[in-house]
Amino acid sequence: MLSLSPAPTTATILKTPNLSRSYFEHSFCQLVGYQRKELVGKRYDDVTAPNANDIRLGLFSRFGYMNGLWMLVSREGTRILVRYEAWLRPDSYIEGHMEVVSTGY
Repeated sequence: MLSLSPAPTTATILKTPNLSRSYFEHSFCQLVGYQRKELVGKRYDDVTAPNANDIRLGLFSRFGYMNGLWMLVSREGTRILVRYEAWLRPDSYIEGHMEVVSTGY
């Protein structure tokens, strides 16, 4: 697939308070190779490598913050290791930021 711009090295996502909707920044869409409309309705499991993630949901529900490593899988199947950070905002939205550590697994 020919890309006219380099893949981003950072991305941001936002989830509504009831977790029913996600808002993906354009850079996240580029990172995983999907258009924003294609990600609507997808779960995180749809773009992550099985059994390869360190998501600490218990810690998040207790403190409203979590961080760690996350293995994404692009549309083409390339694994992308990112360092993530997510926090609960005062308006009850969940905001997350990720930075690419390495790609091509």
